[in-house]
Amino acid sequence: MANQNRILLAISGTVFLAIVILETVAPANIVWAYAFVLPILLVATMRSRALMVFTVLACVGATYLGLMQPTKPGRFQAAVINRSVVAGVLVVVAYIGMTREERKAREETARVALAQQTESLLRANSLLVEAKDQLNRSERLAAVGQLVASVAHEVGTPLHSIAWHVQALAEEPQATPDMKKRITIIDEQLNRVVRIIQDLLSSTRQRKPEPSWMSVERVISPATALMEPAFHAKGVTLRTDLAIGVPLVWADAEKVHQVLVNLLTNALAATAQYGSVTVRVGGRSTSPDELEAGRRFASDMSPMMVTVAVRDTGVGMPKEDVRKAFQPFFTTKEVGKGTGLGLFLSRETVAAHGGSLTLESEAGHGTTVTIALLGKMPQPPAVL
Repeated sequence: MANQNRILLAISGTVFLAIVILETVAPANIVWAYAFVLPILLVATMRSRALMVFTVLACVGATYLGLMQPTKPGRFQAAVINRSVVAGVLVVVAYIGMTREERKAREETARVALAQQTESLLRANSLLVEAKDQLNRSERLAAVGQLVASVAHEVGTPLHSIAWHVQALAEEPQATPDMKKRITIIDEQLNRVVRIIQDLLSSTRQRKPEPSWMSVERVISPATALMEPAFHAKGVTLRTDLAIGVPLVWADAEKVHQVLVNLLTNALAATAQYGSVTVRVGGRSTSPDELEAGRRFASDMSPMMVTVAVRDTGVGMPKEDVRKAFQPFFTTKEVGKGTGLGLFLSRETVAAHGGSLTLESEAGHGTTVTIALLGKMPQPPAVL
């Protein structure tokens, strides 16, 4: 804008000087004086009252300069009248031009203010919609909590009955070692469900994790053993890739087991027959922020994180779904086949361990969900 004003001012000055020269050369031709309208209109576009006053005075003064030239006898009075008319025209043009430009300036300012207000209203509306969604999610979570507590109370008795029959099956003389292995898994999971129900009935909040240092295999193996029959039945390959020298992991075995089962269930649902799901366990160095935060959970941790990545070759997720994956009640499954709470609760559980849970996915190229938990290098045995 400043450069544009300087250019306009230069053009106006040049036109003004040209008219003054023409007036000097041909003072009797009053038409040249009307040309002072051009610099006045150019200055008007700069929307400066002080500059406009200066320009009008200069143009009016230059108009009357023509009277200084000698004229024929009896023509001086007519020249004064003609040049006064020109001066009046110049003043009127300056007033109209300046008024028009100031009105345009006010309209532009009003448009900018309206655009800003509209943007502010849109932001406020967006925040209101987000707050409403959060309130709705909170209400739905509260309703689900009440429903779960009611259901937990009702299913407790039949679960105990099932547990008794499972124990009886294990004592049957005809039970083979493979059958006993399956029965043991069923019994462990029934006991796990009973403990979850007891947690739900004893408190409206989930039981806080009670982590300790343990081997990663102790956390991974029960989940993969539980899910292996479901993978086999669908024709999906389940692989476990455990790196050598992985640190001990800070985990509540039962809580992390629930997270892994949920992730494996999601991976199985997203993977077609003949696909594969890989559970890859490894380690990485912590960032300074992770180390500082992690030592509030386990002061003796090493500067390492244990990573458990569940990678599937399934359908993947579009970017829009990835952004919403951890929102409560968001699910891509059919109605009745998913609550939309699995990833949300899984991330909350991992965060309660001092770790993190992240998701990477691309439509048509599978999904990888990575759990990062605090790690600790085991102490070497003492040399006697």
